[in-house]
Amino acid sequence: MRELPAELLARLQGGATTLCHVWKLIRADGAARGFTDHDRELIVGGLTCSPRSAFEASEIESALGLAVAGGEVAGALSADSLAAADLSAGRYDGATVETWLVDWSDPTLRALIDVSTLGEVRRADFAFVAELRSLMHHLDQESGRIYQSSCSADLGDARCGVALSGWTYSGVADAASQPGRVVAVLAPVAPGLFADGKVTFLTGALAGLSRRVRAFSVEGGLSVLTLWTALPAAPAAGDQFQIAAGCDKRFSTCRDRFANAAAFRGFPHMPGADYVVRYAANGDAGLDGGLAR
Repeated sequence: MRELPAELLARLQGGATTLCHVWKLIRADGAARGFTDHDRELIVGGLTCSPRSAFEASEIESALGLAVAGGEVAGALSADSLAAADLSAGRYDGATVETWLVDWSDPTLRALIDVSTLGEVRRADFAFVAELRSLMHHLDQESGRIYQSSCSADLGDARCGVALSGWTYSGVADAASQPGRVVAVLAPVAPGLFADGKVTFLTGALAGLSRRVRAFSVEGGLSVLTLWTALPAAPAAGDQFQIAAGCDKRFSTCRDRFANAAAFRGFPHMPGADYVVRYAANGDAGLDGGLAR
């Protein structure tokens, strides 16, 4: 049961109310934006909330049980609130959206009524429509360990234990770069080292953006990083970035490349899917059809 501040509850029970909704949008990097359906700017909890042109909410569906509730918010794209380039760059992917009920005559009187995650975003001309997913959607995601041959940890995390500082390299983008293909000057490294690695831009218009590397090759003395997801724009010549080594999560890679076999978080000796259809062959130890010894 939701509890409301006593004074706010009293105003709700009165004959007239001065209420509005406020949305607090918090990106993964901690940057926050505030919006309201009131017709004037409000300051709520120290955050300046832009008026009606920014956000407009649809009806929110909810139900008892563990079903995922959802709704949508729509609004205008502008440099002062939500920029189209930031949405395209994925800066708002997975952002948290807090919905507050606020008394606009006294913004200190407020109640948190919902917390959602920003889902799919659709764009049309100079506007956007964003899906809101309730916290219940986290229950649909896998958690815990899975019985599989590959490692379930990510390179460099607490379960893996490898120090990424020793496997991170610096590079400078070349003018031949494209949104999905970064051409750069990099120190010579072992073949395949950057496959599934992570590249993070440090300077230029793409500063702060990261992408996973699908493939790594060397062409004409320059390193070529093919990305899984294209960048919103091609890196400019001279843009600096850091790239961390990748891991294909196989036991042999963990053992031979990173000398980290003791921390491997998979089951490398589990039988494969073809084990049940194998047949005995002459000379196979223990598979000659004879009595077990």
